[in-house]
Amino acid sequence: MKTIGLIGGITWQSTILYYQVLNTLAAERLGGKHSAKCIIHSVQFEEIHKLQAEGRWDLLDELMANAAKSLENAGADCILICANTMHLTIETVRNNVSIPVIHIAEATAEKIVAKELKTVALLGTKYTMEKDFYKDVLASFGIKTLIPNDEDRDEIHRVIYDELSKGELKPSSKQAYLDAIERMQQAGAEGIILGCTEIPLLIKQEDVAIPVFDTTTIHATKAMDLALR
Repeated sequence: MKTIGLIGGITWQSTILYYQVLNTLAAERLGGKHSAKCIIHSVQFEEIHKLQAEGRWDLLDELMANAAKSLENAGADCILICANTMHLTIETVRNNVSIPVIHIAEATAEKIVAKELKTVALLGTKYTMEKDFYKDVLASFGIKTLIPNDEDRDEIHRVIYDELSKGELKPSSKQAYLDAIERMQQAGAEGIILGCTEIPLLIKQEDVAIPVFDTTTIHATKAMDLALR
C-alpha cells in the first residue's frame, strides 16, 4: 500500500471524514486488520480563512506548496488537498512536488460522466461557486455547471464558515440547503455536487431526489485506488 499525504485542517471537521473514509476503504478492500497508510499535515484554519478573505492567494499558494513539500519529504506517495476551495492553489502545489496531487474536481467529474449526467449544480464556498477553477475542470469533461442565486450562495457560504467548520449541524441550515437544491433542480440540475468537504456532514444522498456527489468520499476513494494500484 502506498502512503497518502493529506493537507488537512481546512477544516479539521472534514479532515476527520477523509481519515474515516480512507481507513474504512482499506479495511473493506484488504480485510483483516488493515488500515490506511497516511501522513497528515494540518494547517491553521484561522490563517487560511484570513488570507482567503484578504484575497492573498499568493500567500496561500506558498503555504500550500510548503505543506505539500513537507508531505513528500515525509514519505507520501500522493497528496490530497482536503478542501475544494483550496484547489485554487493546485497548480502551484503540483509544480512544487514530484508526486501525484489528486484533483478533487477531476475525480468528481469522472463520477458525473459515469452517471451520464450533463448538467449539475455546484454547492460550496463562494470562492468555489463563483470562481472558474472548478467549473473549468467540469467543462473539460463536457459538464455544464449551475450555481445557486445570490441569496442562496450567501447562505451556503455562511453556514460552511460559521457552522460546519465548527461541527455545528442545524436543522434550519439543512433546510436552507435543501431549499436551494430544490431550486437548482427546478433550474435543470440533474445532480448536485457537494463542493465543500464539510457539506456531507449536513446533506446526504437520502435527503435529495437526484444524484448527490460527495466530493470528500470521491476524493478519498480516488486516493485509495491509487494507493492500492
